[in-house]
Amino acid sequence: MTIKPVALTLGEPAGIGPDIAVASWLRQRELKLPPFYLIGDRDFLKRRADMLGLTVPMADATPTSAADMFADALPVVESGHSAKAQPGHPDETSAPAALASIRQAVADVKAGRASAVVTNPIAKSVLYRAGFTHPGHTEFLAELAASEGKTPRPVMMLWSPELAVVPVTIHLPLRDAISALTTELIVETAHIVAADLAARFSIARPRLAVSGLNPHAGEGGSLGKEDQEIITPAVTKLREAGIDVRGPLPADTMFHAAARNNYDCAICMYHDQALIPIKTLAFDHGVNVTLGLPFIRTSPDHGTAFDIAGTGRADPSSLIAALRLAARMAQAQPA
Repeated sequence: MTIKPVALTLGEPAGIGPDIAVASWLRQRELKLPPFYLIGDRDFLKRRADMLGLTVPMADATPTSAADMFADALPVVESGHSAKAQPGHPDETSAPAALASIRQAVADVKAGRASAVVTNPIAKSVLYRAGFTHPGHTEFLAELAASEGKTPRPVMMLWSPELAVVPVTIHLPLRDAISALTTELIVETAHIVAADLAARFSIARPRLAVSGLNPHAGEGGSLGKEDQEIITPAVTKLREAGIDVRGPLPADTMFHAAARNNYDCAICMYHDQALIPIKTLAFDHGVNVTLGLPFIRTSPDHGTAFDIAGTGRADPSSLIAALRLAARMAQAQPA
């Protein structure tokens, strides 16, 4: 059987994406990593590896040749956009190189040349200065995934072996997140989570735990009405749809070890309610997974780390976890 490799994007060239990409390949034999190819500029990657003092054989590749050469050299698929940025200092080549790599990765997976997309971190501020109009990485991927005029609704999940969490509202001020919270949004999010856990994580009947919004899940309405008026109706609708779901649960008792044994994913109401527990439990190996797309996408759960780019101090653990999870998801999904 032909092994389809994972398509790995360059990310922001001035960040740690190139560093952790080459560092991950150097550990591929030791860790038995799935085959992947990096979409970018081979000359740029060679310069970065040299700067890091790493001997990394690289080979020009295509998606179809990458798996065969992976054991002996890092396969590099040229994006057609050269990168010149120095570590920590994005320049005018940064945004075109980063975006071209993402577009190529999505094109490859949609065409069946790659099994999944793994994205290295981007710098949104750099992209915005270059005219990027999307709120972030995920929305750009959703647009690239659009088919027949329909854009999928992406859902962000943070996954680790210890815990998986999904925030219903994401990058909003807390006051705005509460205003944005609706029964329909919770129901739609949970349906997407349950479907992808079944299709791509081989969980036949996913168990979801839905957090409350207020302390003690509202304490019967004495600490806020949202739990009774917004979240409880959502849980009822999900149960009526046949989903195994519990809640609203007090968030302060959802994340200890015994509680985590009772669910496969926690559906949380806002960003920090979801991300604080997983980053406490799995800071170095958490993976950002985008659910709801017609292809698999994972990413390291960290940013560009301009301050340590090019120093050799970047830890590739989260990228390694993202590559492994992407390959696992690809094997799990129906042919």
